[in-house]
Amino acid sequence: MTHSFSRRIFGLGSFAGALTVALPAQAADDTAKAPSQDEKPTRRTICYIGGYTKHGPPGGNGEGISVFEMNQKTGALTNLTTFTDIASPSYITLSPDRRFLYALSEINDFDTSHSGSVTAFLVDQATGGLKKLNTVASGGADPAHLSVHPSGRFVMVANYTGGTIGILHVLADGSLGRMTDLIHNSGPRMPDRAADNPPGNFAVSDHSSAHPHMIKTDPSGKFVLVMDAGLDRVYVWTINLETGKLSPAAVPFTTMTPGSAPRHYVFGSEGKKLYLLCEQDSKVVVADFDPHTGKISPQQTVSSVTAHFRGSTLAAGILLSPDERFLYVSNRLGDSLAVFQVSTDGSLTLVDEIWTHADYGRSLMFDPSGSYLYVANQRSDSITSFRVDKTTGKISFTWDFTPVGSPTCFEFMTIAADPTDVSPS
Repeated sequence: MTHSFSRRIFGLGSFAGALTVALPAQAADDTAKAPSQDEKPTRRTICYIGGYTKHGPPGGNGEGISVFEMNQKTGALTNLTTFTDIASPSYITLSPDRRFLYALSEINDFDTSHSGSVTAFLVDQATGGLKKLNTVASGGADPAHLSVHPSGRFVMVANYTGGTIGILHVLADGSLGRMTDLIHNSGPRMPDRAADNPPGNFAVSDHSSAHPHMIKTDPSGKFVLVMDAGLDRVYVWTINLETGKLSPAAVPFTTMTPGSAPRHYVFGSEGKKLYLLCEQDSKVVVADFDPHTGKISPQQTVSSVTAHFRGSTLAAGILLSPDERFLYVSNRLGDSLAVFQVSTDGSLTLVDEIWTHADYGRSLMFDPSGSYLYVANQRSDSITSFRVDKTTGKISFTWDFTPVGSPTCFEFMTIAADPTDVSPS
């Protein structure tokens, strides 16, 4: 088995048959609010955590997809089981109806074309357990991100090293069918470092070729946006829901700062405001988005580290609060979380920066109630959690560490405490 040069390392200078994991149907706390001592919990909160295993670059300490239950009163995560029949599930996502979970494998040896893979799971609505449905090729090496179209009809995957984006048809039973489109980005060679780097930043981002880092739709599902960290572009396509084919939007891409490595983005709920995170210079670009044409119009650029910061850092995750009044960014190497206040016009003001209490924080995610913010710390092999002040947006460390090998991503869902009520949320 051979691996391409890891995108994770560069930034710093076949599967078995189905396996069913059944979780105990024990009661836990309500996800909407913390119940009082006399209240009987009606919902349980399940947390799925993916990360790197030994199989796959850069090689990690994880065992697969870990399944936890969250205590709503304290935010603590208790491990229920781990689905081990998967290699390096470094990104996972739930379907819009929460019936299925899809996980990529960040590998390059799934088949003879040096592809990664995507696996579909059925989610047990009574227990949160996972049952593997099938695994297919991702269409390129080392996939970094995947998402499900709001219609639930397609899974979209960004293959980082392969330089491609693939669209996979979802069958009626949630399993993955044929690939309906596969696109390879191309463009001029960009610098490995941005001119507007934080002072003393020695970290570089790989700009040797196309490196799609995120693929997802706008809130309407009309447009598909791709952040390409190698070409410093944000691509915009429309998708045909009958054929699963992509077509370039009227303005097919927006060029970001050379060397900035656009990584992830988040939309406001109305689909008119777009927040673009660039990893190499640790900047957030606030842009207007035209929901009719897909045009991106940058309006503001702000740093995710304070003006006092000196040294190497790479921005990683971006998260908008449920009420859209605050925005959060994780910074790898600098090991910090930035808190921005969102003005009525969508512009950002940095109001706080806090230590993650761990190393190499990646994805950020709220629990379903928005009371806790969780960080996946890849190099510390841990999840750290923070209590959220919903009035000020500021966060405070809970001093709770959850051990997980090389974690990189989360998904939360709630299920009924009574296993006879299987409606997910």
